[in-house]
Amino acid sequence: MKPAAFDYTVPHTVAEAVDALNDGRKAQVLAGGQSLLLEMHLERLRPDLVVDINRIPELDDMRVIDNTLHVGALVRHQVFESAQAVPGPLGSLFARAVVNIAHPPIRSRGTMVGSFGWGHPASEWCAIAMALDADIQLRSAQGARTVAARDYFHGPLKTERRPGELITSVRWPLLAEHTGVGFIEHRRTHFCFAQVAVAAALTVQDGVIAEARIGLVNCADRPLRAHAAEQTLTGAELGPPTDGYQLPETHPFARAGRIAAEQDADPAAEPYADLAYRRHAIAVVVARTLSQAANDHRSRVDESKGAR
Repeated sequence: MKPAAFDYTVPHTVAEAVDALNDGRKAQVLAGGQSLLLEMHLERLRPDLVVDINRIPELDDMRVIDNTLHVGALVRHQVFESAQAVPGPLGSLFARAVVNIAHPPIRSRGTMVGSFGWGHPASEWCAIAMALDADIQLRSAQGARTVAARDYFHGPLKTERRPGELITSVRWPLLAEHTGVGFIEHRRTHFCFAQVAVAAALTVQDGVIAEARIGLVNCADRPLRAHAAEQTLTGAELGPPTDGYQLPETHPFARAGRIAAEQDADPAAEPYADLAYRRHAIAVVVARTLSQAANDHRSRVDESKGAR
């Protein structure tokens, strides 16, 4: 099926792009285009104008400023496959997550920021942004504004981005040196969206969890942060290493998984997964991801000792 007729423009500056988005027509932004072009071919989207931002050099930029990573709107998923692309544990977390996004040709073209433009509940980046308190930078004819991830997602494919606004970048706080990170995704087939995925970051002091951050993918109608599960972990002892399998019910990670599934998540039944299965999967994946993060913390501590 071919998309409905549309006009096409290629701005060379952010100002030109914003002007194009505000010329009175129904417009869509093209960066990677994987989701946009599919929706246009299915005629679920019928823009009058497509604004191709791929010739705007200032958007193809990634840098660290004041302990904050700024990722421009044209930085491709593929960049984050190397853990060294981003400093410290944040780079490791991104590298664990990005390989779950589609497949290599898509990752070579699609963009991190495009995920925020789309706002899909199954977006890996969006759930990580919720867990880490990232900020979304937007530009319009009225000027620039910043929206915290926690205020950005309103529902399936619904976000705080207004008509005529362009997302210019996403800002991520870097993680402390010994923060343990984990990311695990569960899906029916390799080509399906995640039934559940979990991002976790653990800050540990003297063997005790000082802070836990947990992001949930496709566990509600929008990306979530598992606040209730996080609270149960604060002050818990890290305990001995575990792979997250066959955890006793009293283990802090198993308990956090159950709380995430029962209190934080709001999943819907799917054709291949009823509600009971989905909650069970959430509990299991949360516990395993926390175990992965704890083991990552131990590895970072051991490496720092060996480097002395």
